[in-house]
Amino acid sequence: MKAKDVMTRQVIRIAPDASIFEALRLMLQHKISGLPVVNKIGNLVGIVSEGDFLRRAETDTEHKRPRWLRFLKGPGRIAEDYVRTHGRRVDEVMTADVVTVSETAPLDEVVALMEKYHIKRVPVIREDELVGIVTRVNLLRALVGVVFADTSLSNTAAAPMDDEAIRSRVIAELERQYWAPGHLIDVVVHEGAVELWGTVFDARQRDAARVVAENVAGVKVVKSHLTWIEPMSGMVFPDPDDEVSSAPAPAVSSSPMANTL
Repeated sequence: MKAKDVMTRQVIRIAPDASIFEALRLMLQHKISGLPVVNKIGNLVGIVSEGDFLRRAETDTEHKRPRWLRFLKGPGRIAEDYVRTHGRRVDEVMTADVVTVSETAPLDEVVALMEKYHIKRVPVIREDELVGIVTRVNLLRALVGVVFADTSLSNTAAAPMDDEAIRSRVIAELERQYWAPGHLIDVVVHEGAVELWGTVFDARQRDAARVVAENVAGVKVVKSHLTWIEPMSGMVFPDPDDEVSSAPAPAVSSSPMANTL
């Protein structure tokens, strides 16, 4: 999927000379955490978000730096901070250095930018013109759509997969995974129920193997019997699922006296 497939096209925007109170009103009214700042010809010039209003004189949250730190930062940087905490126009508080993508950018690129710069939204531009925006909500909606489509397809009247086909798919997927010791894991399938037997050398491999099986079409339930051998010590840890299933049932007393306590 690409940015154009999930982006919001009707973007709520604001002009650089608008007041910060107009920006706050739009953000609260539309329940959004940021606004692209667009000039008169439609070009993106910045973005204003909740983070730009964390340090404000009105709420007495501006930085109160000691004298020695003010000296080190210099008057120019201190003046810049003053504008951001006291400015009344959007262009005085906005972030001008905006991370953007094109319409054809793949979603993994968009997500990588969000992670790298710790941002919640990425404007989409076409020759400097704002044409959309991808937010974390857009990504969640895309995920829901994919999951719903997969679920709908799995619930159709398509021919059910037999146990051998399910087993083959689970094994093939395990063999594709770098982390999976496929040669040490055996897969048994009976009427759609998958059992995983064998050995792993990291407890997290056990969880991942279970997820592999759960994602194969036709699987009804997954039961893990994977033993974890800690490589450094050689200690052996049975699968927690086996420990739970083998735990003795609580004793029930038939004594009349027990029922009175």
